[in-house]
Amino acid sequence: MKKILFVCLGNICRSPLAEALFKHKIETLGFTDQYYIDSCGTNGYHNGEQADERTRRNAESHGIEVNSISRQLTLGDLMDFDVILTMASDVHFQVLNFCRTQEQKDKIHLFRELDPEAPNSNVPDPWYGGEEGFEKVYQIIEQNTVHWVNYLNSRQHL
Repeated sequence: MKKILFVCLGNICRSPLAEALFKHKIETLGFTDQYYIDSCGTNGYHNGEQADERTRRNAESHGIEVNSISRQLTLGDLMDFDVILTMASDVHFQVLNFCRTQEQKDKIHLFRELDPEAPNSNVPDPWYGGEEGFEKVYQIIEQNTVHWVNYLNSRQHL
């Protein structure tokens, strides 16, 4: 089973949406039993909270349910997950600095690393913007989810 973790700052906008979209995509393809998917944040400001209402509302408009509960990244995550996808460069460097071994660092990737239109770009944080920002983030995450699912399904071993 491949264990994939999505990480953003507070685990209430970008990473829970990525978790939900990835779960939806692998379910659609019939790969649910091949993956364990989760999300978290680098800070614990929103621990125990649902995803931001605007994220949930936007996802629901596309038929996607975002039902994760916010939690903070742990050292155990760095050991347990096979691939850790960070939503932005600031989060990426925070996670890398949290790593204790090179093996852990090798698991960390920017979510848009495979994006042919904007490789290694950030997924913008929609927190301070309006509804259009949440839609833009939805579109970016949906497109890049397809890239990651295709990439991970083409690899025999992580």
